[in-house]
Amino acid sequence: MSKILIIDTQESFVAVLAKEIVHAGHQAVTARTLLQGLELATASPFDVIFLNAEMPDGNSMAVLPELIDTPSLPEVIILADAGDADQAENAIKMGAWDYVERPGTARAMTLPLVRAMQYRAKKILKQPHTTLNEETLKDIVGNSLQMKRCLDRLALSAGSDANVLITGETGTGKELFAWAIHNNSRRAGQRFVVVDCAALPETLVESILFGYERGAFTGADKSQSGLVKRADGGTLFLDEVGELPLSVQKSFLRVLQEHKFRQVGGGTVLRSDFRLIAATNRNLDTMVQRHRFRKDLLFRLRSFTMELPSLRHRIEDVPLIAAHHVDKLCQSYGLNGKSFSPDFFEVLGRYEWPGNVRELVNALERAVSAARHEPVLFPKHLPIYIRVHLARASVEQGQAVAELPLVRGDGVNAPALPRLVEAREVTIAQFEQRYLRELLTLADNMEEACAISGLSRSRLYALLKKHNLPPSFRLPA
Repeated sequence: MSKILIIDTQESFVAVLAKEIVHAGHQAVTARTLLQGLELATASPFDVIFLNAEMPDGNSMAVLPELIDTPSLPEVIILADAGDADQAENAIKMGAWDYVERPGTARAMTLPLVRAMQYRAKKILKQPHTTLNEETLKDIVGNSLQMKRCLDRLALSAGSDANVLITGETGTGKELFAWAIHNNSRRAGQRFVVVDCAALPETLVESILFGYERGAFTGADKSQSGLVKRADGGTLFLDEVGELPLSVQKSFLRVLQEHKFRQVGGGTVLRSDFRLIAATNRNLDTMVQRHRFRKDLLFRLRSFTMELPSLRHRIEDVPLIAAHHVDKLCQSYGLNGKSFSPDFFEVLGRYEWPGNVRELVNALERAVSAARHEPVLFPKHLPIYIRVHLARASVEQGQAVAELPLVRGDGVNAPALPRLVEAREVTIAQFEQRYLRELLTLADNMEEACAISGLSRSRLYALLKKHNLPPSFRLPA
């Protein structure tokens, strides 16, 4: 028996759908609000979730990733009263199982449910992951839900020979994941050839990729094999593939399709049995729309996709990452291990890390160098620019709090000073509520709200619930 959650406000529809679910031998649970639905999905495992696309208490699309990431990883079916093509695209991209317009009868919804259950059964029973070699993952640090899902994707991609496209901001570890895929695939032990597309001179791209024959151009005094041929039997990694010149994309597409090519100035057809992994921090779909990247090449690249989260969206991983890299740095410098002051991790958690893990590692290297033989790392050892940024943010926040009037617990302006503890609690609560309302006005979605505030999704949801604010965005001021 499977467990199905229905998050919807249309009582008659929900009642009939729940009856059909029970009739099919499953358990049906209903929720009338997004927050109630999220709480139920977090507290108990569900196989399938029906989600109304337009809930009155918030933005359903903003909550969708949170529902998908709940412990049971349910399949989510979006119900739309009036279909919206852009909304449907976003829902599928975010991981929804399906997006359907609400049918005339709830009974018609049993077909999408059956299909989702069939898929879920096959996914669980027939898709065992490749067992990952722990040694190859030693520098991929984190136990957040986002990283666990990335490791699941890594295991799935390592078990096949399909092309992989890894996306993510600069510094999120795209090359690290590419190496891990290679080292856990059947090609482990063979060459892993890196091509930095951003550093390829446009006039020499083809000769670097495909090689050249002697006399092909001035200075070609001997034949030279290209990077594609060197990757024969192994993996070819195209880093920053969005920078690959348009003039080369067509010829490279043919190589991807046939695994055959000719060297510059040569007539002999060569073969190369390589597995392709590409990475980019660019939006390739946008580049396609602007005619700066070939659509057919993009289709070939993303047979399998993996999006790496930014560090600010998995801030709970920062202490683990910091401890791991500080140990490595101490070993590299021949220093004794270091411990951390109580506020060191608190300071790291308040910073947004626009440069992601790469920036964090650089900051830790600066801290270890500054501390040198001191046994404990303090915030003062961190780079000055980080400390200045946080100090300014703290002062600005303090000024905002200072502008709030002193009030009693009943919210009435006090003619006399209230007790300090009362004033502090009320002032902080008022500031939190004002901040959250402004945040919901500025942000378009939950991801952006987390990025602006520096809060994790769970913490932000907890604060919204505390102040009875629905997780809807761009509220009127």
